[in-house]
Amino acid sequence: MSWVFMSGDGENPDRDFVCQSDPRNDCTIVASRPAEQSFSDLHFYYHAAGGETKYEGTVTIGFFEGSAAARTAQTSVVVKKDEPLANQSVTGIVTSRPGTYEVTVALTATIGDTGTRQPLHQSVQVVVK
Repeated sequence: MSWVFMSGDGENPDRDFVCQSDPRNDCTIVASRPAEQSFSDLHFYYHAAGGETKYEGTVTIGFFEGSAAARTAQTSVVVKKDEPLANQSVTGIVTSRPGTYEVTVALTATIGDTGTRQPLHQSVQVVVK
């Protein structure tokens, strides 16, 4: 799995590059302000793991505004054997509270040919300024 985080406004939450998984760099994003909301679009890319691979679980985006449910994206993605990858994008409003937040990926990858299940856990720190 790989990812790219972007930011912008309500019309284009993909306007500015924030960070990516490879090469890994620091993730810093602008906080929302009363007169100007900041948006972020997170792109997750799921790769085939030697055959058809199903990814299931959650991605929790700590720096999004709203309830815990609003900050959690359910993931159920299948990458076909003959496809290089599948993707998922999650867009939300960035919190107005500066600080360090986490994006937590908690997935299980199941490889169709063998039924092998592999847990995938990853945390990414995001600084909101």
